[in-house]
Amino acid sequence: MTELLYFTDSYLREFDATVTAADERRLALDRTAFYPTGGGQPHDCGWIEPAGGPRLEVVEVRREGPVVWHVTTGHGLAVGARVRATIDWERRYALMRTHTALHVLSAVIWRDHGVPVTGSGMEPLRGRMDFELAEMSADFARAIEAAVAAEIRADRPIEVQLLPRAEAERIPDLIRTKINLLPAGIDTIRTVDIVGLDLQADGGTHVRSTREIGAVRVVDSRSKGKSFKRLVIAVTDA
Repeated sequence: MTELLYFTDSYLREFDATVTAADERRLALDRTAFYPTGGGQPHDCGWIEPAGGPRLEVVEVRREGPVVWHVTTGHGLAVGARVRATIDWERRYALMRTHTALHVLSAVIWRDHGVPVTGSGMEPLRGRMDFELAEMSADFARAIEAAVAAEIRADRPIEVQLLPRAEAERIPDLIRTKINLLPAGIDTIRTVDIVGLDLQADGGTHVRSTREIGAVRVVDSRSKGKSFKRLVIAVTDA
């Protein structure tokens, strides 16, 4: 099992670890701050440096059950090797800002229109969100953009908690997606609370306050079919 350091500290950039499994290109560590692809958020990139060895580039991160695998271009390390790992912070922080921006967007749409999210995706500083809505007027995107900007200016703190599943499932509207994405068998649920605006179950990385997002522009809005609308956002400096 890999200890997930990003679960409790999204700002951790460097950490020491021990190799627990290895094949030709992949390394599993006893602990990691690298986020693996999942929940619509792409994986982190970065570097792993063994003692006395060359620095290895991490090009992909995947989670298989309780183990997180770090894909490199080739390593030659054995189980038990000690390493120092470093996150590509520019990429990670861009994803943190984008992920939090999407939470603000979904919260505004839920609050003002009461519709669930049907899908989302992101890359650094750009994201999309799909939701159920019968109609979308010409002014809809601008109104949503203005509402998101107001929540960013409010500088709302963002708090992360780990809750027993039974306690988490008693929270109203904890799941805002059309389909409940919480896998069966998970006993502890991680929640992300944009205080005063939004509380959701979420496993991704986020900034500490809405002001850190910067600014959000709606760069595309379109109908993808009956009751299926999409907004695309770009995250920029304030």
